[in-house]
Amino acid sequence: MLTRRRMLALSAGVLSGAAVLPARAATAAGPPLRLGLLQFGTGAWEIAAMTALGLDAAHGVALVPQRFATNDAGRIAFQAGAVDAILSDLLWAARVKAEGRDLVYLPFSSAEGAVMVPAGSPINTVADLAGKRLGVAGGALDKSWLMLKAHAQAQAGLDLQSAAQPVFAAPPLLAAELEQGHLDAALLYWTFCARLEPKGYRRLVSVEDLVRSFGVPREPTLVGYVFDGTFARANPETVAAFARASRATKAALAGEDPARTEAAWAAARREMQAPDEATFAALRRGFIAGVPRLSPAEEEAAAAQLYAVLARLGGERLVGPATRLPPDLYFAPEPVAR
Repeated sequence: MLTRRRMLALSAGVLSGAAVLPARAATAAGPPLRLGLLQFGTGAWEIAAMTALGLDAAHGVALVPQRFATNDAGRIAFQAGAVDAILSDLLWAARVKAEGRDLVYLPFSSAEGAVMVPAGSPINTVADLAGKRLGVAGGALDKSWLMLKAHAQAQAGLDLQSAAQPVFAAPPLLAAELEQGHLDAALLYWTFCARLEPKGYRRLVSVEDLVRSFGVPREPTLVGYVFDGTFARANPETVAAFARASRATKAALAGEDPARTEAAWAAARREMQAPDEATFAALRRGFIAGVPRLSPAEEEAAAAQLYAVLARLGGERLVGPATRLPPDLYFAPEPVAR
């Protein structure tokens, strides 16, 4: 168990190697927002576009981005109080809140992964995974793996755990193993799927397909900005201003603000590690597809539906002590006094 002292010690080591960028000059109503970002992650794409377009300053946010090499490093820093917010997944945020940590969640992206196979693969249905070498990113308790197993059982009476040959490893290794022919299929995060598509790989089944198969008609946003609750409640306008800046940045990236779109993607591309135009185009499409489009009420309702499914599939090992999505998880700005 991580004590606060242990987290502080670990975060000190993490931060010593993190890139800390100065806050931009801005007319900010509140304190600077210390935002932890995964190096070259999709959050870094958005923040690069945001700052290039000046949307942070325009909305009154003074950002202090801090880069981390891994998600775990960012989470340690967040739990130690070294940053005010990080980009993380909904299940982690819900579990930490259920365990007593005050935090709030602001949706970022609904983009999710898929099972990828070579274009000419004989695997055309989930049932065809029987006997095949199947890479799985995220570990044995990954939400996508649990949903895929339940889907295979329901649709084909297939126990993937025993009928297939699952291999658990980091996404970059699994993608490389798939390309080298050492795996027949791989369940990967969306950015790795997008990088494989220009190389002739196709999606067998997507996580969005799996979500719908469980009776959840609209996929909730499963990745979001997670803010320290004390910071968010003391500075609701800072968080609300950041939310507005984030929405404006996504609008530019999605082409809703054509005058800014190419400048936004030029800035984002420097963070994307896209070696060619086809890869860049695939990553761009994937990011835009994941832009949240549900209303706050629809978002929370869909998340509650899916959370109930995952709590049933993974139990306490996956979701922690809460069998339902914790209340007051989503950020709601205070009403403006009139």
